[in-house]
Amino acid sequence: PSPCGSNAICQRRNNAAACQCIPEYFGDPYVACRPECVVHSDCPSNKACQRNKCIDPCPGTCGVNAICNVKNHIPICTCIEGYIGDPFTSCRLKPIPIAPVEAEDPCDPNPCGPFSNPPRNQGDRCDCSCLPGMIGSPPNCRPECQINRDCPVDKACKNQKCIDPCPGLCGYNAKCRVRNHIPICVCITGYIGDPFVNCYATTTTQRPIPVIQPCNPSPCGINAECTERNRAASCKCIRDYIGNPYVECKPECVTNNECPRDKACVNQHCVDPCPGVCGAHASCQANNHRALCRCDPGYTGDAFVSCQRITTPPPRITQRPDPCNPSPCGSNAICQRRNNAAACQCIPEYFGDPYVACRPECVVNSDCPSNKACQRNKCFDPCPGTC
Repeated sequence: PSPCGSNAICQRRNNAAACQCIPEYFGDPYVACRPECVVHSDCPSNKACQRNKCIDPCPGTCGVNAICNVKNHIPICTCIEGYIGDPFTSCRLKPIPIAPVEAEDPCDPNPCGPFSNPPRNQGDRCDCSCLPGMIGSPPNCRPECQINRDCPVDKACKNQKCIDPCPGLCGYNAKCRVRNHIPICVCITGYIGDPFVNCYATTTTQRPIPVIQPCNPSPCGINAECTERNRAASCKCIRDYIGNPYVECKPECVTNNECPRDKACVNQHCVDPCPGVCGAHASCQANNHRALCRCDPGYTGDAFVSCQRITTPPPRITQRPDPCNPSPCGSNAICQRRNNAAACQCIPEYFGDPYVACRPECVVNSDCPSNKACQRNKCFDPCPGTC
């Protein structure tokens, strides 16, 4: 009879019996051989006994977006963080709660800007209009001028209008000319006297007594005005200009590069380019002399025109998350799904980094070259049809 134990086979070697466990069985072949496991407790706690083998019970057990952990030989499925559902079938993204939309007053805060009439509430929109005598359109209403420099050099700013400063200024037999917005009266040829009161013709043949006029010709430099003091000429820069009045006075700036990065050169002054640029419910940040508008949180739209509150229902959550929701793109950019990844692109006729912010070609004239003007966010030649 066989000297071997159960689950062992006997082989004859040199007229002697040699016992060996059958394949995949272990133990003392002369006593008994057994498989790797018979019950779960024969395996480590993170393994389960299946077909007499200790294996990982997790593969193929859990559903989509779920993770598996083995505890005491039993696989336990749980949804990954931020997901809900049956972990043994499929888990989905937890829906984002959206706060209820409250009815709002489109005229609060006032979107009309300065120099405009009180806003009028027209249902779901706010009507704005400029004050009488103002130019432009809300929220960029403005007077024709506020200082002389806003007018042509042969005009002066009075009551926020560019007018000829000469009428009614000079005396009889005197003529007026405007230089750098300042009216200058001189007697006509062959007449002498006070040009602001009366000029009279010379009636004698005596050699006229020379009238000392320290400011004629003017000893002052460019953009400087001359004033007579104790029969001597005193020069000073015209308003808002700086420099040596006996050589040349210059404005604070001519190009954006002469201003700090958070300022822009507007009417030869370094000013904040933001006021009046952005639309309603949008905030502005100046960078590299330009105004960048971005819709406020919870709002969407063209930040340079108007932003509206986001009132669309929550997107339907599918099994695979949408890479464009929430959008990784900056303001004035659209998100497109490509190979399950988000790709951002500026809206038509806007430029910049679509992952930060896109802006139009221009907002104010200083955004354009000096020989171009900004109209409807485009730099173009303002001459055609003007002269």
